[in-house]
Amino acid sequence: MPTTRLDPIDRKILAELQADGRMTNVELAKRVGISAPPCLRRVRTLEEAGFIKGYHADVDARELGFEVQVYAMVGLQSQAESDLSAFEDLCRKWSLVRECNMLNGEVDFILKCVAPDLSTFQSFLTGQLLTARNVASVKTSLVIRSAKDDPGVPFDVLEERLNRSA
Repeated sequence: MPTTRLDPIDRKILAELQADGRMTNVELAKRVGISAPPCLRRVRTLEEAGFIKGYHADVDARELGFEVQVYAMVGLQSQAESDLSAFEDLCRKWSLVRECNMLNGEVDFILKCVAPDLSTFQSFLTGQLLTARNVASVKTSLVIRSAKDDPGVPFDVLEERLNRSA
C-alpha cells in the first residue's frame, strides 16, 4: 500500500491542504500539531514525492457562463495501445474536455466536457469528436444538475482502512 510511507502527520497535512490549499504554513502547522519549519519541509517533501500535484482555485464554471456539462462515452475502432494513447493525446488538446478517463467494458473512454451553450458543444461534437481518427461511436448525456462534486480523496476512509490493517 503506497500510504505506508506516509505517517499520520503527513496524511493530516494532505487532508488539510486538500480542504484549504490557501492556508498559510503557520496555520497548517497549528492544525497538524507541529511547528512551522518542519511543516514546511514536510509539505515540500510531499510535493517532490508527487503526493501534491499542484494548487488551484475551484472555479464555478456556471458563474463564468459555462452552462452546459456533458459526459461523452466514446468507443474506439481499435484498442491498440498506440491508438488509445493517440486518442488521449487528442483529448488533452481539446479545451472543452475537462476530464478523460479510460474505462473497461463497452465504452473505451468517458469525457467530461463543459461548454457555454449547447451549440458550442454540438460544434465540438460534430466537428471534432465524431470526426476524430479511430472514433467508432459517441453517446452523450447532458448533466441536469449536480448533487455532489468533491475533488480529491476521502481521507476519513483512508484512516479507517489504515486503522483496520494496523
